[in-house]
Amino acid sequence: MCGIVGYVGTRQVTPILIDALKRLEYRGYDSAGLAILTDKVISVCKTEGKIADLETKLPDMKGTCGIGHTRWATQGAPTTVNAHPHVSGNIAVVHNGIIENYQELYDWLKAEGYEFVSETDTEVLAHLAHKYYKGDLVRAVIEGLKKVKGSYAAAYLCSDSKTVVAARKESPLVAGAGKGENFIASDVTALLKNTRDVVYMQDFEIVQLTGEGMQFFDFDGNPVKKKTETIEWNIEAAEKSGYPHFMLKEIHEQVTSIHDTLLGRISELSGEVILGEVTLSIDEIKDLERIVIIACGTSYNAGLLGRYLFESLAGIHTDVEISSEFRYANPVLSGSTLVIAISQSGETADTIAATREAKTYGCHTLAITNVVGTTLSREVENIVYTRAGPEIGVAATKTFTSQLIALYLLSIYFARKRKKMDVDRSKRLLVSMKQLPGMIQQILNNKEFIQKQAKRFSNARDYFFLGRSLNFP
Repeated sequence: MCGIVGYVGTRQVTPILIDALKRLEYRGYDSAGLAILTDKVISVCKTEGKIADLETKLPDMKGTCGIGHTRWATQGAPTTVNAHPHVSGNIAVVHNGIIENYQELYDWLKAEGYEFVSETDTEVLAHLAHKYYKGDLVRAVIEGLKKVKGSYAAAYLCSDSKTVVAARKESPLVAGAGKGENFIASDVTALLKNTRDVVYMQDFEIVQLTGEGMQFFDFDGNPVKKKTETIEWNIEAAEKSGYPHFMLKEIHEQVTSIHDTLLGRISELSGEVILGEVTLSIDEIKDLERIVIIACGTSYNAGLLGRYLFESLAGIHTDVEISSEFRYANPVLSGSTLVIAISQSGETADTIAATREAKTYGCHTLAITNVVGTTLSREVENIVYTRAGPEIGVAATKTFTSQLIALYLLSIYFARKRKKMDVDRSKRLLVSMKQLPGMIQQILNNKEFIQKQAKRFSNARDYFFLGRSLNFP
């Protein structure tokens, strides 16, 4: 759950990077660091502990170009030495992911005369870029990464030029466009204070950021045309707004998020569900013999409830699979199968890989996701956006309930197209769904009662939940 940020522009970079890293704190981390370019010299400051510890340790680092990182230790202990950025000569790098052939690259680079000071796999990326650097950082990054097996989102800084180069494979990375300044981050929430114009990078893509603009390349060095997405969220949506923490804020935001998931998608008069980005024809929907829901974590739990809905309302046999297992299960799929991938972020690596696997069988694909323009949304034929706004809290709240609403809408949509539900029943269900935000608000208004019950049960060692049918998942 590491975080990457980068900036090139005219403003002092240190406060921009620190603020962006703080917006990624929810992802969890054990160390943090910055690399700042000043007069063709890279200055690095990093520390074990929190971003606040980094701030107290920071020297007077002036500059308008730099990269930053929060690390959650995987290879190598959570120490200052292992914290990012890592440096080789005139190049610094920060990295999310796992280098699977680290030992092979380590041995080769050692034989080439490179010295390692950390226990991390990331350090090989710095040495690889340095080895291939001949004045062109983009080319050096490409040549270095061609030797790498594994996953990565990486950002590079070179003392020779005021530029940041970043690359991705199976780990999220998003570029942000400003006026006379540009950004890179592993999560869009880190960018919202400065820009809402973003470009979601795809696997095996490189971006070069300067103050003047952004250039994208493939791994052959060919230019790639990218579409800029405008994020509808504002900065207030990614802040606590007076709540003591994000989880409580997002619990209360369910009133709005469910309303927004439903907005423009139901007709109480006709009893119809309107899903403009679901392009399956009526015949294709009628011919569906099976639905397979693939997801991880909380999204998987939403899928378990979705199974009940699709089977009971639309009469379609439905299975729910954990994405990581689906890839290796030799699934039985066909052209009459619909695979529904659920991912809040749209960047869940296992769910993306499972979706790609499903496509090789020729089945239909559909995604339920919260973020426009992400990798998953580009992999599927059909999509339902949940419109829940940014999720900062670690425990899913509003994003989970919005996923449930999306599944309800889909099941009613399919049921009507397959003539499994008459108009009177669909009207009743849609009216009930429209009443949900108000009902949730009534529950949340009972603040004193909720706090009393929370205190009453706060010291319980175990909880035992009973439920059946829709209440079982």
